[in-house]
Amino acid sequence: MIPEPLAKGFCFGEGPRWFEGLLWFSDMLGEAVHTSTLGGALTTLPLPGHSPSGLGFRPDGSLLIVSTENRQVLRYDGDTVVTIADLSDLVPASLGDMVVDDAGRAYIGSQAFEGGVIVRLDPDDRAVVVADGLEFPNGMVISEDRATLIVAESTGRRLTAFTIAEDGALRDRRVFADGLDGPPDGIALDADGAVWAAMTVAHQFERILEGGEVTDRIDMGERVAIACALGGPERRTLFLLSSTDAYPKRLVGTRLSQLDAVLVDTPGAGLP
Repeated sequence: MIPEPLAKGFCFGEGPRWFEGLLWFSDMLGEAVHTSTLGGALTTLPLPGHSPSGLGFRPDGSLLIVSTENRQVLRYDGDTVVTIADLSDLVPASLGDMVVDDAGRAYIGSQAFEGGVIVRLDPDDRAVVVADGLEFPNGMVISEDRATLIVAESTGRRLTAFTIAEDGALRDRRVFADGLDGPPDGIALDADGAVWAAMTVAHQFERILEGGEVTDRIDMGERVAIACALGGPERRTLFLLSSTDAYPKRLVGTRLSQLDAVLVDTPGAGLP
């Protein structure tokens, strides 16, 4: 599979999400959220004073946006952006990726290298820690049957799974895949239950089965793999965000990130 360039000209792309015919993604250091059409046309929602990362949509169509350094969650209703939660008192480090379920509950990672946590933000905007002891929790997905949450532990080089209880609690922590080729960042789930993961410093995107078998690799050459999402027609387009450095703060003021796309055999499934 050879990806085709779709869009350029942004600083550090993160958190891609397919919604209503557009790919939405954060520009962490560009203080903005962008959308891209399948033709690569970009629009921009400026977010001055914020470093956005994780994105997710609630059932009413409003967009939740993680503000990493501020440790806040924002909501965009199509007109205005407001802060709906400040998680500073709950988390040990800056916020990162997020996945939102069908009930509007948001699961948000706090990216401590050791002792990282996942916070659940409920539809009433109350927040609670639902998992701890994680090694830099990053990308997250929810299975098609809504029974499992999978999170990428970047410094742990593993994918970890939890059972989602009816009340939204996370239980039965277990390893989905361990000893990965690189620190996993953003992830996406397909209809066979495999996880596409951005292997940052390994410079590739990999499709990983439960247990760790890698069935496909997409080599990004010198570029650093950051995040991915499945969307487009039939959810068979794999969108790939890459950069020139795995450490965002080294890229302040640049416009070197890139969005690519490639068709895959197995469509996306679950959430986001």
